[in-house]
Amino acid sequence: MRLDPSQPTSQSFRDGVAAQLQAFLKVKGETLAEVCPALTDLTVVAGDFTSDGKRLRPAFAYWGYVATAGPDDVPAAIWPMISAFELLHAGILMHDDVLDAAQVRRGRPTVHRRFEAWHRRRDGSGDAAGFGRAMAVVLGDELLVWSDELAWAAGLEPEIWQRASRFWHLVRTEVNSGQVLDLWAQYQIATDDRAGAKEVAERVLEEKTSRYTVQRPVQFGAAAGGADDAVLDGLGRFGLALGRAFQLRDDLLGVFATQDQTGKPAAGDLVEGKRTVLLALALAGLSGADQKRLDDLVGHGLDDAQVAEAQELITSSGAVDQVEELIADDHGTALSALDECELTEPGRIALTELARQCVQRTF
Repeated sequence: MRLDPSQPTSQSFRDGVAAQLQAFLKVKGETLAEVCPALTDLTVVAGDFTSDGKRLRPAFAYWGYVATAGPDDVPAAIWPMISAFELLHAGILMHDDVLDAAQVRRGRPTVHRRFEAWHRRRDGSGDAAGFGRAMAVVLGDELLVWSDELAWAAGLEPEIWQRASRFWHLVRTEVNSGQVLDLWAQYQIATDDRAGAKEVAERVLEEKTSRYTVQRPVQFGAAAGGADDAVLDGLGRFGLALGRAFQLRDDLLGVFATQDQTGKPAAGDLVEGKRTVLLALALAGLSGADQKRLDDLVGHGLDDAQVAEAQELITSSGAVDQVEELIADDHGTALSALDECELTEPGRIALTELARQCVQRTF
């Protein structure tokens, strides 16, 4: 299948990833059914959860490969390998929703809420909410394990896997380390007395999102395509800067976007108490009663009036304009790094368009 680099996340591309996930989960369902037929509910939920999404991580991996090896004769094994990034992502999101007590993901109930409802329909004993959280954790664990199995079983030539696998292993450690840092920041447990709130938020952003969303997937694909160290380093700079811009845009959407835009509750980051770069800049830009008021609002259930109040405080602090400038700067840095790399023209076109999608998105 030859894809159009000007549409790097086209329907054809997303369908290709979906087909890989569906086939893999079908096999897993058959295996689980041999243990107990009811266990197939796990793969049903997993299949539904992974049925849509932006597919950015697989896209960066795929076009990273094309950027170094070219668009012709892409090995069939690349498809399950890039899809493993999506399975990894799904498991992490399930865990993330439990940690954040999130109610909605992609416009639908989160997995722990879905299992909670499942418990109630079957008149289960004990705490339905506790059951739902436990099931989401276990299913998230399964997907993390299965993502590694999908990657290993993809069938890449041993020398190709040897080149690329270090980025696969790095991303799995980095994203979980970032999650720990995120929790420490959210609960305001000092990780470094020398670092301020903005520096801690930036560290979380890089470890939890930037490396995991862009840097490591694109480096994986490029390494599989035979990229040399200079190209891998250049794409690393591209990925780190673009991943920062992606998350900074996400920070703005997490405060100002509607549920119709993101599929998640409006101002969810404020309710969940996310200590983002946006919030750090806003608190630094306010003083006195305004600073205290915003800090008091964060991390609590908010009505519409309180959401509007928090949004106004953040806007008046100048933080929104500052974050927009950071996004533009990081986008420019990413494109400059891309210009310095020796890449195929289709790969360059695709990665440039993916960069645009990351910074200009509204969901």
